[in-house]
Amino acid sequence: MPDTDQVKGKAKEMGGSVQEKAGQVTGNEDMEARGAANKDEGKAQGAWGKVKDAAGDVKDAVKDQAD
Repeated sequence: MPDTDQVKGKAKEMGGSVQEKAGQVTGNEDMEARGAANKDEGKAQGAWGKVKDAAGDVKDAVKDQAD
């Protein structure tokens, strides 16, 4: 099951992509830049969620080995 940061990050990434594209279509450079920044923030948040998920898997594996 994905970490909540992975889900929130993907949603932010997708929203940022839409915002960036809308800025490109309308010629609004500020909107385009904000969308690109949101997209990048979403990618980073998703990556952080993957790291936390992997750390939890390692923790579980170590615990299973100890038992």
